[in-house]
Formats: sequence, structure tokens, C-alpha cells
Amino acid sequence: MTRRIAQLLIGLFLYGIGIALIVRGAIGVAPWDVLTQGIDRHTHLGFGLITILTSGIVLLFWIPLRQKPGIGTVLNALLVGPAADLGLRLIPEGLDLWARILLFAAGLLVLAAATGLYIGAHFGPGPRDGLMTGLHKRTGWKIWIGRTGIEVVVLGIGWALGGNVGIGTVLFAVLIGPLCHWTIPFFAIRRPAEAALPASPVPVAVPAR
Repeated sequence: MTRRIAQLLIGLFLYGIGIALIVRGAIGVAPWDVLTQGIDRHTHLGFGLITILTSGIVLLFWIPLRQKPGIGTVLNALLVGPAADLGLRLIPEGLDLWARILLFAAGLLVLAAATGLYIGAHFGPGPRDGLMTGLHKRTGWKIWIGRTGIEVVVLGIGWALGGNVGIGTVLFAVLIGPLCHWTIPFFAIRRPAEAALPASPVPVAVPAR
């Protein structure tokens, strides 16, 4: 249990740092972060606070879907935003293009590792992941259909509000799945009931927090 809790907290902290690295890369961010940037551009509430508020709103949609949050779900909603704010304070902006490309690449790798850590701790999905799996359970839609539909809407709204859409957004969509396909099984903690079973491939759903 101690290892699981530590892995969860480290994973959520690194997830926020990964987001900050990608944001400071300034070549395009993930769809949900495009929305966060767009809202921040008009409200000036701050990236971290908007991330927390968005997570809270997403969790409200869990109610009709009859999804039950775990402690990891709640901590995800509360901790990723502040960790991203910390990263944004520490990482300078306005760097040369080559440096920003390196920041984006580092952010993608950190975010993939962080995803493996927090999902592998088995304390529940993030708010946005749970929304997609909840839609799957209630409607029968395939997860990729629900994910794609939600993120297209989120991306469109964020872009209209002035969020940063660019080549990095495309690269994120293409690369995060294969990276997490490796990191999630790598960091998955086998609980006692599972340890007695033969190892089997771990199903991977591309994370959206």
C-alpha cells in the first residue's frame, strides 16, 4: 500500500510537470490543455486552477453515468493542476525553437511515465478517463469513439477561445498512445490477488487524465 500511494503521488506530480513542459514547448498542447489555455486567456484564473475546476465539472458528468471515483480520481483532480502551475513557474517561456522542441519531447516522455505510475497504482482513473469509460458502459460506444468525440469538441472550443493548437497537438495524439502502451504495463503494481495469476497483457486506454 505504501508503494502504491507513493507511486500515485509521484505520478500525479510528474503528470503536472509533463503538462508544463509541453505548454512551455509552445508548439501545440493536448486537447484538454488547449481548452484550459483558452479559458485562461479570457478569465486569467491561472492554468492550475482552471485544470482543477474543469476536473470538478467533468466529475459531475460521472453522476448520471453512475461512475464511482476512487481516491486516485480525487487526488488527480486536485493535484495535477498545482503541479502544472509549479512547472510553469520554474520553466522559462519564450525560448528558441530548438529548446522548445526539446521541452515538448521531454514533456511527452515525462507525461507517459507519469501515466504509467498513477494508473499502475490502481486507485481509480482520472476524471476525464472515467468519463470515457463511463460513456462506454452506459451507451455501449467503443472507448475510442467516446474519446475522439469528446476531445474533438474540447479541442474545438479551446481553439476558438485561443488555446495553442499546433504540430505538438498532432504529435501528442499520435505518440501518447504507443508510449503509454509501454509505460502502463511497466509500472503496473500486481496486487496480491493478481500475483497468483499468470501474467497477461495489460489493456491500455490512452489517458486523458
